[in-house]
Amino acid sequence: MGKPTGFMEIDRRTSTELPPEERIKNFNEFHLPLPQDEQQAQGARCMDCGVPFCQSGMMIGGMASGCPLNNLIPEWNDLVYQGKWDLALHRLMSTNRFPEFTSRVCPALCEAACTCGYTTGAPVSVKENEHAIIEYGYEHDLLVPCPPPTRTGKTVAVVGSGPAGLAVADYLNKRGHSVTVYEREDRLGGLLMYGIPNMKLEKQVIDRRTDIMKAEGISFVTGADIGGNVSADEILGSHDAVVLACGAKQARDIEVPGRDAQGIYFAVDDLTSVTRSLLDSGFADGRAISAEGKKVLVIGGGDTGNDCVGTAIRQGCSSVVQLEMMPCPPTERTPANAWPEWPKVLKTDYGQQEAIAVFGNDPRIYQTTVKEFYKNEAGQVCGALISKLESKVVDEATGRRAMVPTGEEFTVDCDLVLIAAGFTGCQPYVADAFGVDLTRRGTVADTMYATSVPKVFCCGDMRRGQSLVVWALREGRDAAAEVDKSLMGYTNL
Repeated sequence: MGKPTGFMEIDRRTSTELPPEERIKNFNEFHLPLPQDEQQAQGARCMDCGVPFCQSGMMIGGMASGCPLNNLIPEWNDLVYQGKWDLALHRLMSTNRFPEFTSRVCPALCEAACTCGYTTGAPVSVKENEHAIIEYGYEHDLLVPCPPPTRTGKTVAVVGSGPAGLAVADYLNKRGHSVTVYEREDRLGGLLMYGIPNMKLEKQVIDRRTDIMKAEGISFVTGADIGGNVSADEILGSHDAVVLACGAKQARDIEVPGRDAQGIYFAVDDLTSVTRSLLDSGFADGRAISAEGKKVLVIGGGDTGNDCVGTAIRQGCSSVVQLEMMPCPPTERTPANAWPEWPKVLKTDYGQQEAIAVFGNDPRIYQTTVKEFYKNEAGQVCGALISKLESKVVDEATGRRAMVPTGEEFTVDCDLVLIAAGFTGCQPYVADAFGVDLTRRGTVADTMYATSVPKVFCCGDMRRGQSLVVWALREGRDAAAEVDKSLMGYTNL
C-alpha cells in the first residue's frame, strides 16, 4: 500500500463524458480519460483492506459480490499509484486476458464491493484504473504476440468468438494446443461485435486483440455456421475436443395480439443491423433498422434496452419510451441489500441521460407491460396498449410474488418497437447438431463444462444463461482448464 492515507486525502475522480448533446452526433466512444498523473493518484485511494471484497468473486444472497475473475485489484492499484505501469499490466493480465473489454462494458462488480466505497461512499475507480493500464500497454507496445514455445499435437475447435469463446481459445492456445475458432458472422467478437453498440465498445478494440491472437497461432474461420453450412460431424471428426460458446441469443418474445405487425424487432437484431451497416458503409447502404423520425417504444429496462434508447436517439428518433416491468428501484441501498452485494439502486445510464437531454424526460415507465400492439391498414405498428402492473403474492404456500395487471391501461403511439425482454437460452440448433442435452432453461446441460457428448464442452452464456462479459471470461478460463485436463490428463492452466 503506497499511500495509507490516500483514500482520506484524494477524492474519487473518473473520466469526463462528452455532453449528451455532443456525443449523440456519432457512434464513437465518449469518455475522455484522466491525465496519467491524476489516474495514478486514483490508485492511491485503494486502502489495501484486510479482506479485499473487490476481488472476492463471492456469491452473496444469490448475487455476485466482487470480481468473478478474482483480479488482484489492490496489487495493481498500488502499482498504478507508484507509476509502475509495466508491472501493473503484468499483474492485471495474470487474471484477465481481455481488460480492454471489461474496462469498457463491465458494470464494475468490484467497485460495488469496494471497502472504500462502503466507508466513504466513493469506491476506488477500479474500472478506469484497469482501462488506463491496458491502454498504456497498447500505447507502449507491451502487448505483442507471444506464441507458445511448443505444441502438444492436440487440436481444439471453439464454436463462437464471443468473450467466452475468445477466452477459452486464448488459454488453450497458450497451453500449446492448436485452436480453431469458428464464427458464423462475418466479423469476430460475437456479442462484443454485434450485441454491444459502438459507443460502448468501438470495434477496432476487438480487431486489435484478435490480430494478436492470430499472430499467436489461433485460426479464425468466419461465415462458419456450425449446424448450418458446416456439419457438426465434420468438426467433431477433425478435432480432439470441441467447445461450444455460442451465447444465449434466443430472444424472449412478447406474445400479444398484433405481434405480427411490421416495425416490431428484437433488440439484438436492431443493434446488429445498426453496427453492421455502420462498419460496412457508414450507414450508406441503408440496411440498418432506422429510427429516424420515428416514435420508438423499447420494451425492457436492462442494459440492452438502454442501448436501444441510445441508438435510436443517435439515429434521430422523434420520441422514445422505455417500458420496465419492475418497480422503480430506490435511490439508496435498503437494509435487505447490504454491502458488499450488488446495489439494487436506481441507475440512469447513458441512453436515459441522452433522452433526458434531448426530450426533457426520463424515457422509462415502470411497472408496465404491453397488452396489445395496434397496426394500421398497411400492417405497420402504430401504437401499443400498455397495462400497469403491481407486485402481488401469487402463491400463498411459498410466498412467491409476481407482477400482475392492476386493470389500469393506457396507449402509446409508436411506429418502431424494439423488444429487449432478455433471452431464454441458446439457439438450440447448434446444440441439436452436436446432440448435447439442454436444460429446462434452454442452456446446455453439463458436468464441469463437459456436455453429455464425449469430447464436447460448453462455456459462457450458452451454459450459464444470459450474463455479463466478465462472467463469460471466467467461464472461458475455467472451461479451458477442464478441456486441457481431458486432453493431457492434467492441467497447469
